[in-house]
Amino acid sequence: MDNPIYIMAPKTKIREIFIVDKEGSFNVIFKRFAGEKKDYDFEGLTALRRLLNNEKARMLHVIKVKKPGSIYELAKILKRDFKSVSQDIKLLDRFGFIDMIAEKTGNRERLKPVVVVDSINIHLKI
Repeated sequence: MDNPIYIMAPKTKIREIFIVDKEGSFNVIFKRFAGEKKDYDFEGLTALRRLLNNEKARMLHVIKVKKPGSIYELAKILKRDFKSVSQDIKLLDRFGFIDMIAEKTGNRERLKPVVVVDSINIHLKI
């Protein structure tokens, strides 16, 4: 029986989100971590609401507490459709809330979601 090979996630981080006034509307900027190529810039608060909703909070909690071994296992725990969970995972991964860690067991490889953010600081500048 092959032992699984684990690749460890980097140390958890603080995600910085800045909301700034831009000519009468709010502009949301996700500050990059060291080593990332760019900041994420949005035209409004819609994307932030989509990212920081109750379902994503529930997903982050389940990933942190129950440590599912795959997206499929996460979907089963959440009792949600795999495709919807996969799309949400991609969004959380894109903005640095989670990392997808490759695990290899035998000839098979799967991606395990791991929370890499300790806290989210939101700064509002008017």
